[in-house]
Parts: sequence; structure tokens; C-alpha cells
Amino acid sequence: MGIGLPVAAVAFMAQFIDPKIAIALMVFPIIFANLWQFYRAKHRLLVIKQYWLIATAVFISLFIATGFTSRVSPTVLTSFIGIVIIVFATTNLLFKPPSISKRADNPMQILFGIAAGITGGLTAILSPPITMYLIGRNIEKDQFVDASGFIFLVGCIPLLLGFLQNGLLTPLISLQSIAMIIPTLIGYTLGEFIRARINPVHFKKIILIFFFLMGANLIRKAFV
Repeated sequence: MGIGLPVAAVAFMAQFIDPKIAIALMVFPIIFANLWQFYRAKHRLLVIKQYWLIATAVFISLFIATGFTSRVSPTVLTSFIGIVIIVFATTNLLFKPPSISKRADNPMQILFGIAAGITGGLTAILSPPITMYLIGRNIEKDQFVDASGFIFLVGCIPLLLGFLQNGLLTPLISLQSIAMIIPTLIGYTLGEFIRARINPVHFKKIILIFFFLMGANLIRKAFV
């Protein structure tokens, strides 16, 4: 879909299975996808130099947040995932985040990094705060892809360690998560094929509306 593997996969799987299992299953596909994305970056050292602060904030806050994932009830976690999806879809459909000046960049990196770490630790979804930060910085498309790949890759490390520590990533779920790398590759290939043949603006709107409805259904599922 081109707008975040965890957003799509966790939201869709949580419609049918325990959201904690859905989150744990995404660990290895997320690691593989972002490792591949950052490997293909043209200026890796420059990206690390510019975004190490937000990556550090993500790393620390995400590791702390994973300690609470196993303690949160499925109802609360399902509704939280739904809210995250709705906020992500709504902000991308209706609003353009305000620009972030160079002077405010460092504190904004810390703020958005902590926000991404919290949502990532609880739901494996890092992209909404990171996407809003990068859009606010008005960076070019290639740098956007390279920077997000680096930040998400750093976030994968505490995600893996935290889920191993809290017991969500069992040996069986780990094997299933590794196996899910295969459909992830298939999805990436199909996504690139489809995006090349559909108007990107219309495609993005359709997917965001789909996410909004999916998030609303998760909230309904949590409370009904």
C-alpha cells in the first residue's frame, strides 16, 4: 500500500485475532522490510547524522512502552489501535501538519520520537508520528523514504527485545513471524505493480478511507 506495513497488517489482523498476537507477528516482517529499505538508501551516513536524535527517542521510549503491552487488556489495546489508525487516516486526509523550523527541529525530534515510541511499543505502529514529523520538515521524497527506513529500523531493535522480554514473542510466534516475511515480499511486489498503474492521489485517498473504516470497526469491536 505504500503507507506503512504495520499500519496495514496490524489493523487488518486485529479484526480477526488477538491484537497482542497480531502485534507480535509483525516483528520480523517489520525488521526485514526496514532493513531492506535502509540498505537501499543512497546517503545512509547523512541520514544517521540528521536523524539520530529522533531515532534515539524512539528506541528508549519504545523499549519502555513494550513493558506494558502484555499487561494491557485486549479491549483497551484494540480500541487504542483503532484510535491510532483513525488519527493517522484523518490527519493525512484532511490536514497538512504545520512546518517545523530548523530551530525547533531538535525538540520536535524528541517529542515526535517519544510519541512514536509509545504507539510503537503498544501497537507496533510507529508511522503516524514519524510521518507527521517528516512532512512537517518538508523534505524531499527520496530523503523521506531513507529517513523513515532508518528510524523504523532503529525502532525494530527495542521492539524485538521488549517482546522477547515480556513473553509475547514465543518460539512458535517467532517462527510464524519469520514465515510472514514471504507474504510481506509478495505484498511489496504487488503494491509496486499496482501503484505504477493507479493515480497515486486517488489510491492514497482510497486506502486512507479504508483505514478510517477499519479503525472505527476496531473501536466498535472493543466496546460492543
